[in-house]
Amino acid sequence: MEKRRATAERCSKETRIEASICLDGEGRVDVATGFGLLDHMLTLTFFWAGMDLTLRCKGDLEVDAHHSVEDCALVLGEAMLKALGDRAGIARVGYGRVPMDEALAEVTVDISGRPYAVWLGDELLPPVMAGEEKDVWREWYKTLASTVRMNLHVSFLYGKNGHHLLESAAKGLGLALQAAVARKGTAIRSTKGSLD
Repeated sequence: MEKRRATAERCSKETRIEASICLDGEGRVDVATGFGLLDHMLTLTFFWAGMDLTLRCKGDLEVDAHHSVEDCALVLGEAMLKALGDRAGIARVGYGRVPMDEALAEVTVDISGRPYAVWLGDELLPPVMAGEEKDVWREWYKTLASTVRMNLHVSFLYGKNGHHLLESAAKGLGLALQAAVARKGTAIRSTKGSLD
């Protein structure tokens, strides 16, 4: 069966980004965004998803990491949506729950064509992580959900270390995406006959 691949790019006054993804990969990830914590979380997510990803971002980090984080989600979401094509045959729904030491988060996705993001428990995250406000992570997940056109629910259940909490969510997202994009036949997985 042919592997599902796509590329996407974005060029603005704030960021220049190029991404290439293979949904049916081996978890080979090569990312460089200039924001180390984003590189780490992207690597975790797509490794655990079993997808191959190459991404390069040059952003206005002299301002802060917000534009780079959000725009990387836009470009990755666009590439994933292209690679999914008409989404016929995909399992559509996936779930991931991965502990990281004392922290636990769970992530559930439905690639339904209906974008929606729920972000619960972020009061557990410290206000600043790796020099950036914690809200950049909510923006990352929200923007990915919107661009891939999926329901995405992230719940931080418990934990004390912000890095561990984010890592648990990143791995959980990877597992959820791996399950959701898996091929389960050729039919559109919807009783109404379409995904929207």
